[in-house]
Amino acid sequence: MGYNGSITTIKRFLKTLKNENQDIKQNQILSNIIEQKKQTEHEFQWMLKLLHGRISSLELEKNLTEYLDPDDIKILLQFINDKPLRYRNRAMAVLANLNGISISSITHFLYLDRHTINSYLNKFKSGGVIELLNLQSKRIKKFEKQEYINEVFTILHAPPSSYGINRTTWGIHDIKRIMADKDLKIGKECIGKIIKNAGYSVRKARKVLTSTDPNYREKLDVIIKILSNLKQKEKFFSIDEFGPVAIKIHGGRSFVPHGQVKVIPQWQKNKGSLIVTAALELSTNQITHFYSMKKNTDEMIKLLDILLEKYLDEECLYFSWDAASWHASNELYGKVEEINSSNYRANRKVPVVVLAPLPSGAQFLNVIESVFSGMARAIIHNSNYGSVEECMNSIDHYLLDRNKKFMRNPKRAGKKIWGSEIVKSEFTESNNCKDPRFR
Repeated sequence: MGYNGSITTIKRFLKTLKNENQDIKQNQILSNIIEQKKQTEHEFQWMLKLLHGRISSLELEKNLTEYLDPDDIKILLQFINDKPLRYRNRAMAVLANLNGISISSITHFLYLDRHTINSYLNKFKSGGVIELLNLQSKRIKKFEKQEYINEVFTILHAPPSSYGINRTTWGIHDIKRIMADKDLKIGKECIGKIIKNAGYSVRKARKVLTSTDPNYREKLDVIIKILSNLKQKEKFFSIDEFGPVAIKIHGGRSFVPHGQVKVIPQWQKNKGSLIVTAALELSTNQITHFYSMKKNTDEMIKLLDILLEKYLDEECLYFSWDAASWHASNELYGKVEEINSSNYRANRKVPVVVLAPLPSGAQFLNVIESVFSGMARAIIHNSNYGSVEECMNSIDHYLLDRNKKFMRNPKRAGKKIWGSEIVKSEFTESNNCKDPRFR
């Protein structure tokens, strides 16, 4: 079989065929690009509608029932609508991927790299919505964790010398190092926040929060031992005085209309003053109080006699107070020896009295200070009593209502008390009973 065409004709035919094939390929490529662009625009439109809340959970359930429970779909939609960007991106990536949207479109829409999107999808595959959105646990920062707070103040309350530090005041770097030795690593900024959140500044902490008593640890251990072994017929009292309180206009925090400033006179004529001498019994949270003209040993002996009469049926009464001079006078110690003598107890049938003084400069351990701080905030701040008697009446009602509260609901000190008091009335070396914001 022969072919009559010339070689030139054959070459021309092959060239024409090649050009036609190239045109077909180019048209196919162009068609694919156009189709891909349409698909991307469609996917972007869908994600945009999802972001703006225009796709309902019912609509998603129709397509995703084999992948997600209805409750999980609602959670993801809630995170897209209400949560911060990092959670919104995670929920968007998963819902878009399950709806068949390409990872390339998701990365371009969310402005994230492919590795980040894949990490979200892998978290979802391994642990579902819970692991994707970190729902299994709330992230609590170190300065919010109670164990770190307690340890900071446990260290801060003791003198630096008790930790082998040749300093008279604490530095944050010292606290950081000691906590690291106890496997509680924390940064200086977090330590500063813990101190600040408790109402103290670093300067204030150096003046108030640290006891300088060389026997700090020994005295503290005695009190802890007593409380940990307190028997049913024994009572432990935290004792202190509140005042003197001047009867005048007092400032404080309160609600005021916008644009107005609450002011009080700088110079005022006092209408009198008062001192509250009181004892808090820790096992029942009951306050015993009376009013004094002075802070001295006679008032302490008076309080001692009142408590002996009130708790006559007990076997032992423990008294704990700070290192004020009238709390440690020879006259007071002589009175205690007299009460504990066999002749006195045989005639009066009173309980044994045991003194458990606090370390010097350790008002932060005096539990009754917590009650005083709450009382000051509730009825002294923003007050303008007309007389000493009016102020005394308000204090009486406050403490009476408080006592009734715990008579109806008996609780040992250690639970949060009363609601208006700043910290738990419990004995712990990390406690800050005397809050500088309210005393």
